Amino acid sequence: MPALVKVAHFRLCHSRMPFVVAFPRESLEMVLDAHAQAFEFFGGVCRRGIYDNLKTAVDKVLLGKARVFNRRFLQLCSHYLFEPVACTPAAGWEKGQVENQVKTIRRRFFTPLPKFATLADLNDWLRQQCLAYARTQRHPEHAGQSVWEAFEREQSHLLQRSRPFDGYAESMARVSTVSLVNFDRNRYSVDCREIGQAVQVRSYAQQVVIVSNGRVIGVHPRQFGRDRTIYDPWHYLPALEKKPGALRNGAPFKGWELPEPVCQVRKKLQGRPDGDRQFVDILAAVRHYGLEAVERVCSQALAERTVSRDVILNLLSRHQQEPGAAEVLPPQHLRLKVVPLSDCARYDRLLSEVTDAAV
Repeated sequence: MPALVKVAHFRLCHSRMPFVVAFPRESLEMVLDAHAQAFEFFGGVCRRGIYDNLKTAVDKVLLGKARVFNRRFLQLCSHYLFEPVACTPAAGWEKGQVENQVKTIRRRFFTPLPKFATLADLNDWLRQQCLAYARTQRHPEHAGQSVWEAFEREQSHLLQRSRPFDGYAESMARVSTVSLVNFDRNRYSVDCREIGQAVQVRSYAQQVVIVSNGRVIGVHPRQFGRDRTIYDPWHYLPALEKKPGALRNGAPFKGWELPEPVCQVRKKLQGRPDGDRQFVDILAAVRHYGLEAVERVCSQALAERTVSRDVILNLLSRHQQEPGAAEVLPPQHLRLKVVPLSDCARYDRLLSEVTDAAV
């Protein structure tokens, strides 16, 4: 079934170099991400951006060209050091290049409608089409030049771009009793120790990041459907340590993708009375040693046919390299003025003195 997408279109006024990128919807974080991708594609930043009063960037239209821009959009402009200019409503001559090019892009790139499995595939194809268009299209004002040739000269006049802008829109939410945060009609899990806390939801074009008191407590790929629940089973590990039986039927743990050696260890432990407790203790070791280390020792325990919590934790502690002791300097008044030197020859001299005395 065809999916509706929104397309952001940028064009450099001198060279007419286009850039087109598609998103699932038109929202603030999509607009911010589109700018970062456009400046990366152009290899620089224009000194001024002309906009048609898009609602995601302009909060209020005042008299003349005065505008109240969105706070996050102004932060984007300050980050890249370009000036936003809004067009006068119903004044098409102020933005003729873009208005005409919307029809051109629709006719050239979306007629007939292309078909792609993912949005990423569509955007890769659109980038290639923009480059092909620039190399084959003649410049309308500079005779004998292509859009690409004009763009190559224009690049040296663009502002140098800094690191990409952290383009997210922020909202507040509260963690539910089942450690979920509601955002955009979907639910995302967070660390279960944050239940009941007010958190910040940072929505990006491709992911959702949940922050509590400056700490990231959840990161998920963004979902654009409705009524979906996205779990990260590791968020519920502290609850598992108290109730290991939840591992069998708990919703967050259904279809949990763990490394194959770890899954085999779980199967070996399932037949034991305290198998769930043992396996949860092994999972808890991931916090200290990392998943790769736990996977490695699980493979070793399986190969040696000694699968148990105690064996695996013992192997982890043995493989863990203890940090060296830090050098401690004594206070100045306790430092030796004459540093002792090791001289093993003194034992030989002492031995000879004892021998002479005995004779």
